[in-house]
Amino acid sequence: MIKQELEALKTKGQFRKIPNIDSKSDGKIVIDGKEYINFASNDYLGISTKSELRHDFLSNADYLMSTASARLLTGSSPEYTMLENTVSQLFNKKAALIFNTGYQCNLGIISALIGRGDVIFSDKLNHASIIDGMKLADGEFYRFKHLDYDNLEKLLIMHRNKYKKAVIVSETVFSMDGDVADLERLISLKNKYDCILMIDDAHEFCVRNRNWQDVDIITATFGKAVGSFGAFCVSSSEIINYLINKARSFIFSTSIPPLNIAWSNWLLTEKKQFLNTQREKLEGLTDNVHKYLQDIGVSTVSTTHIIPILIGSNENTVKISEKLRAEGFYIPAIRPPTVPEGTSRLRISLTADSKLEDFKRALAIILESLA
Repeated sequence: MIKQELEALKTKGQFRKIPNIDSKSDGKIVIDGKEYINFASNDYLGISTKSELRHDFLSNADYLMSTASARLLTGSSPEYTMLENTVSQLFNKKAALIFNTGYQCNLGIISALIGRGDVIFSDKLNHASIIDGMKLADGEFYRFKHLDYDNLEKLLIMHRNKYKKAVIVSETVFSMDGDVADLERLISLKNKYDCILMIDDAHEFCVRNRNWQDVDIITATFGKAVGSFGAFCVSSSEIINYLINKARSFIFSTSIPPLNIAWSNWLLTEKKQFLNTQREKLEGLTDNVHKYLQDIGVSTVSTTHIIPILIGSNENTVKISEKLRAEGFYIPAIRPPTVPEGTSRLRISLTADSKLEDFKRALAIILESLA
């Protein structure tokens, strides 16, 4: 049965393999001994490949390499307290809780918050971690059309009064489309219908700034723009204490080593100006890329550093991705189940180390292939 399912994936063009990555440097990646321009990275500020940052941090670092336990046992340390204070202050919230991954963070929060008699309203293109959290929860869920807040309000009118607790959840920047949620509209709806508003800021954290005053729960990761590892939730003290006691993905996981926690905090505090400089570089490049797309008449739903080029079929998407690799660009094919059937695409991910001319050359190859 497993062999047949694997063969079916190959037939549909959905079979995937882990790439043999030899090394990464600023804007580049080496796979099987060949160097490519890397347009697939979520390292949006180019932090993870900066050797000078690593050397600076490690020259004075003396942290444990393992916790060997969950935090509720012996797996916590002062480094955790410092980082949780840092991120709660960044978002002007009362408290924070660190999770091992963004997936575990969203999964644990949703499955803990939504019990029998509760409901969640989720954007249809929310991340798999949110979808899986809804499936794991004991409550009900409804998915509204992507960024369609009139559709969301219709669902709220139809269903909100049937349930006790209600949560509205959305990403800010959507990871596969690069489009952006309307937080003001979401806040308005959560107030009007007495809901908790949860926002996943994974692909925007440290890339763009927002006012988070009226958002109840924000989640994000250290593994993207911060160039580190782990994830976090910021919220009220009441909700954070509830998650400490109820979120199974937090309770039953060995915690992240203090070395990684200290690295994240060091970047967000001691190297804050460097992060801001990298963010400004990415903002300038993103503006130039979107201006170029407009000038040559290429339309996109994206307004951010994530640029999707919709191809459609799995086969064509894989072929164009392979052609790009032959020309020295690493832009993997994005296929179901990551995106809906029939919407396979090339996802160009801009970082602070990307070059406009490289983007233009890669795009020219894609457009020529499509023509």
